[in-house]
Amino acid sequence: MRLFECRACAHPLSFDEMSCEGCQRPLGFIPSEGQLRSLDPAGTGQYGEDLFVTYGGDGTTWRACANRSYGVCNWLIAMDNPEQLCTCCRTNMVIPDLSSQVYNQRWRDIEVAKHRLFYSLLRLGLAVPNKADDPVGGLSFSFLADDNDIRVLTGHDEGLITLNIVEADAVEREKMRTDMHEPYRTLLGHFRHEIGHYYWDRLVRDAGRIEESRAVFGDESIDYNESLQNYYAGNFPSDWQDRYVSQYATAHAWEDFAETFAHYMHMLDTLETAYAFGLRIRPKARVDGMIDANIDFDPYRNADFSDIVDAWGPLTLAMNSINRSMGQPDLYPFKLGPGVVDKLAFIDRLLRPRDVVRKAA
Repeated sequence: MRLFECRACAHPLSFDEMSCEGCQRPLGFIPSEGQLRSLDPAGTGQYGEDLFVTYGGDGTTWRACANRSYGVCNWLIAMDNPEQLCTCCRTNMVIPDLSSQVYNQRWRDIEVAKHRLFYSLLRLGLAVPNKADDPVGGLSFSFLADDNDIRVLTGHDEGLITLNIVEADAVEREKMRTDMHEPYRTLLGHFRHEIGHYYWDRLVRDAGRIEESRAVFGDESIDYNESLQNYYAGNFPSDWQDRYVSQYATAHAWEDFAETFAHYMHMLDTLETAYAFGLRIRPKARVDGMIDANIDFDPYRNADFSDIVDAWGPLTLAMNSINRSMGQPDLYPFKLGPGVVDKLAFIDRLLRPRDVVRKAA
């Protein structure tokens, strides 16, 4: 993710902040620009809503997403847009019961992760229609809680992504991660995985690229439920790390695609952050196989796939080493075998066509 700073006072800003700690100005994210801006008041609208202009901007008038009042969204909407919710929040179909303080906090944590997801989708230029506008091809989210003996399963079904809000409880999430023998489990990881299923439908199935996908990920027409039962019975290839980005990816071609899609998004967003900080990896110890990395490119725009892969190894080695120095588990507990790199290359071709890269370079 990019770094942001207040234009009024140069204070560093976090993506999800509502106001600048330096000058106390309200903040708003403009999706079309991909930028977090400092705001000045500009009166009230016809419904009594607050209006804003960006500090040092062109005078364009903005209003806040209606969900700002709940402290879960800082995105802005153009004044001439009749919608009350921003592009990201309009995809919400069901939100938690806000009469519960616990659910309120869980929803906020969920929205922080979802808005980060949408930041990446918009940076990639991907369409994010909602089901109110496009009932067939649109995207929507339901954030649900278990009800007595009824267990909510996180998953995707024809554009509807369901998330069990217990995933926003760090203790419960860690317990599930341990119980399921997973090296990594986060809210953002869930979103990036499930959105992979959605874009398989849009960019592979609906775009007539199923045969291309099968050549890389295998035959998705194999019975899905039977494949999952086989996986949970402990049947997966012993050499899975050479060909799959995670053990779960071995369960079915759809899961392989979604896991690879999620990891590709991990790579782009992390590398953009490294680029924003001007990171350069120059290890003092010259260990065999260790290489330098100068992350001087924007991975969303002007980078070849080879640049992304070449920088990822040294960066994750450095990040994991730093985490271990703090007594923490590896930040990125995966490895990219040769087969995995080929699959990531397919995702790259799908999301960043070469003509788009050349135009932005």
